[in-house]
Amino acid sequence: MTDYTTLAQRYIDVWNTTDADKRRALVEDLFTPGATYTDPLGAVQGTDGIDGFVAGAQAQFAGLEFRLGGAVDGHHDQARFTWHLGAPGEAEPLVIGFDVVTTVDGRINQVLGFLDKLPS
Repeated sequence: MTDYTTLAQRYIDVWNTTDADKRRALVEDLFTPGATYTDPLGAVQGTDGIDGFVAGAQAQFAGLEFRLGGAVDGHHDQARFTWHLGAPGEAEPLVIGFDVVTTVDGRINQVLGFLDKLPS
């Protein structure tokens, strides 16, 4: 049985880790080698693609941090959760998203992302 809250927090940790070597190690540990990531801003495959996509988002949103936006719901090797992106210490997020992940042997093999709130 997967601990979906821990899995989602590890996913958030990937997005907040700006050291390239540490982030890459987290990506390789959390995602299957052929994992896919799809959201309205792009679609990538594999740990190279995911790591590069995260690095690009970090460059675009420098100084902001991701956090879980509430409870994580999961069953049958899939989970869904809301995340927030905003300035550290600020209650109101600039971006709100909703992701669904599927897992294989406790590792993420697919991410389907949705954006619910974007800055104007």
